Amino acid sequence: MLSKEIILKQFEKRVFDESYPRIFKCLSMLTEEQLWFKPNNEIAAIGSLVMHVCGNARQWILSGLGGQLDNRNRDLEFKVHHNIKKSDLIFLLENLRVNLNQTLKELKEEDLIEIFTIQGFKESGFSVIIHVIEHFSYHTGQITTLTKLHTNLETGFYDGFNLNSLNNLN
Repeated sequence: MLSKEIILKQFEKRVFDESYPRIFKCLSMLTEEQLWFKPNNEIAAIGSLVMHVCGNARQWILSGLGGQLDNRNRDLEFKVHHNIKKSDLIFLLENLRVNLNQTLKELKEEDLIEIFTIQGFKESGFSVIIHVIEHFSYHTGQITTLTKLHTNLETGFYDGFNLNSLNNLN
């Protein structure tokens, strides 16, 4: 059985060491106007996607696993908020990091097999953590694609790596 320590190290690697820097890089490449541009009614703006991953992680981990009040308004995450700036989104992400670290640190081994009901889904604590990792990764990819669409620039996420090599050390 996987230990809490191994699972949380993977959470840190996948969310904080991979998704966060990629989102920050994309935000640094965008103008405030591009942040809230929607290519069409079915595609969320980059700013909305950032708010959405934060809302999801708060609901699933801080509220779901940590027992904090769930006051998420998911629909509001997808509205265009021209008054919210890149610096506000960076603050939101950094605040979330602090709160996630605290909540995850307080988890007990048995919380990984306990069943939690979140958004009407019954999931184990382990499944909740995997969900948030996957959710961050999925939307980080969307943020990256939209950034490339807006800027016509490469993000450089893998600069310095030979992705055809079997010897990259990560």
